[in-house]
Amino acid sequence: MTDITSLKLACVIARTLDDKLGKDITILNISNVSTLADYFVIVTGDSTPQVKALMSNTREKIKEYFKRLPIRMENDAKNRWNLLDYGDVVVHILHKDERETYAIEKFWNNAYSVSEDEWKKNSKEFAEFAH
Repeated sequence: MTDITSLKLACVIARTLDDKLGKDITILNISNVSTLADYFVIVTGDSTPQVKALMSNTREKIKEYFKRLPIRMENDAKNRWNLLDYGDVVVHILHKDERETYAIEKFWNNAYSVSEDEWKKNSKEFAEFAH
């Protein structure tokens, strides 16, 4: 396993999701408000197939880049909320309707949000495409 900080992993995951057209990507630093993980990465998919594709692609890219597999993976019966748990980073991939319904960011409103500029800067060497 490649040694990588939790922040770096979260940023690379965000970039991987962005490269596959995930929407409304949010990174929350929850380390000061929870023992669940250090970071949540939250992304919206426009359709059920996109939610599934975002999960599969992220899992494969993180395996390729860092030789890391999620500790666990979960999804609801309709594949509209998928979760990749890397221990220090938990990825929530939600269909747009579920994202609005569950509003994870509002629940974790005491968490620090990592800006898009910051996560793009921290993951630039993993960019697949020049935007």
